[in-house]
Amino acid sequence: MTITLDDVTPAVSRVIEVPLGIRLDRLHSVFQAALAWTDSHLWELTFGRTGFGIPDPEYGFGGPLDARKTTLGQALEGMRGKTFRYLYDFGDAWEHSVKIQGIAPAEPQGSYPRLLAATGMRPPEDSGGPWGYAEMLEALADPTHEYHEEALEALGDDHDPDAQPDVDLIHNRLAVLAKK
Repeated sequence: MTITLDDVTPAVSRVIEVPLGIRLDRLHSVFQAALAWTDSHLWELTFGRTGFGIPDPEYGFGGPLDARKTTLGQALEGMRGKTFRYLYDFGDAWEHSVKIQGIAPAEPQGSYPRLLAATGMRPPEDSGGPWGYAEMLEALADPTHEYHEEALEALGDDHDPDAQPDVDLIHNRLAVLAKK
């Protein structure tokens, strides 16, 4: 599957393999590890019109279905296409498109989840979502911009939006999840 962070330039995506039997809450953990998010915010996976997350017992009704009780294979059943959505951080609204590239039998000695490819570094947490991050980059690039100092403080003077991810680190994070 390919997970792509929407509305962000340069592009941020990961190609990963997971078993169809993975629970959706664990799939969320895989996405967090693959993209190096910090798992500090609410999230939801949406298949068609059905949302899955961790229900809030105080909310009562109308929230997402329990991601701990559904597998990826179950969530994909009956879907026409093999694309679904992953929303991380309801405030910043980091939307991701997830496309199933194919379904193949698991390798008997294979370890899952595993990373096949990685492109781009995700923006910093709490940077205002795609549009806030784009504004920060604009301010960072222009020393005369009225918000240059704020962008410099938030992103740092060594921030490089074109940097590539540390693939070894992602492999290590996914290996930890594979052992659980």
